[in-house]
Amino acid sequence: MLDQAKMIMKMKKLQKQLAKEIIEVEAGDGAVVVKITGEQKIKSIEIDPDSVDLDDIGQLEKWLEIAVKDAIAQSQKVAAEKMRPVMGGLGNLGF
Repeated sequence: MLDQAKMIMKMKKLQKQLAKEIIEVEAGDGAVVVKITGEQKIKSIEIDPDSVDLDDIGQLEKWLEIAVKDAIAQSQKVAAEKMRPVMGGLGNLGF
């Protein structure tokens, strides 16, 4: 029971750390910047107006899609790396 309580405390601490972790991803040579937390919550999407041709919205949409996909993938990677040591302890809980 004590191991289970320790594991829950570690997971809560890890969640707080992931919420504070900010990953920044660029696409289109900096035309689009996406900031996302380790919890995979998008904090902001920035578009550099000097890098965008409003006559080619399709290109902007592609950059947005690339940046968001990359941000999510990097966020998942950060979360997995941080959770690896904690998840190793689950074997002690009988799962």
